[in-house]
Amino acid sequence: MDDRIIRDVWASNLEQELKIISDLIEDYPYIAMDTEFPGVIVKPVGSFKSTQELEYQTTRCNVDLLKIIQIGITLGDKEGFYPTPCCTWQFNFKFDEKRDPHFHRSIVLLQQSGIDFKRFNNDGIDVYEFARLLIPSGLVMNPGITWVSFHSITDFGYLIKVLTAKPLPETCAAFFKVLELYFPNFYDIKYYTYPRTEIADGLQKIANQLGVSRVGREHQAGSDAFVTLKVFFELKRQLVITDAELNNAKNKLFGASAIV
Repeated sequence: MDDRIIRDVWASNLEQELKIISDLIEDYPYIAMDTEFPGVIVKPVGSFKSTQELEYQTTRCNVDLLKIIQIGITLGDKEGFYPTPCCTWQFNFKFDEKRDPHFHRSIVLLQQSGIDFKRFNNDGIDVYEFARLLIPSGLVMNPGITWVSFHSITDFGYLIKVLTAKPLPETCAAFFKVLELYFPNFYDIKYYTYPRTEIADGLQKIANQLGVSRVGREHQAGSDAFVTLKVFFELKRQLVITDAELNNAKNKLFGASAIV
């Protein structure tokens, strides 16, 4: 990881780093976000009125059972420029791979990507302390902030669980009401790129197509957040995505919102 660009946040420096981020968001009001979590371990049973409801219920039952491992955020201004030297923060949460539920292959993938679970267990952030400091920081419940993500129903699911300290709402419609309370403006890049057959499928493939370079390691939340921000603005710069398409995609999530 390039420590000048991506900064690791543990329990010991959480308050200090959130203060730095809070001071920057007036000038850098775009926040790209990614999470790492311990896989998918259950599927919902029953019949569902739509594929969107099935997607949400799959997310809901897994998020309710599992713990967040990492949240990465990258800040940018309205032109896509980011603060220097550091623009990305990687929040590392307390997680015990021996006791906490997980899908084994997901844990192996994260270890191969450089995740040291011993340190996460010893030095990781407590989710309740994170929520306590995040809520008054200005990053959430702020209509002046725009959140950017890629295929992010699960990412936002974990964030809502952390912020509310409750299980996710029972229905997809109820989830969106809570989501828009905490995140008044957001985009899911996959929602508006998926129907476009000339655009690659998958964040890294789109980045390669656009000539976006990665900082840090894939499958770590900070690096993926950095790529997400760059891809979002490159799609606009290269006129691949129009303003009309962006407006149509505002506050919609791939898989949980019907594509129109």
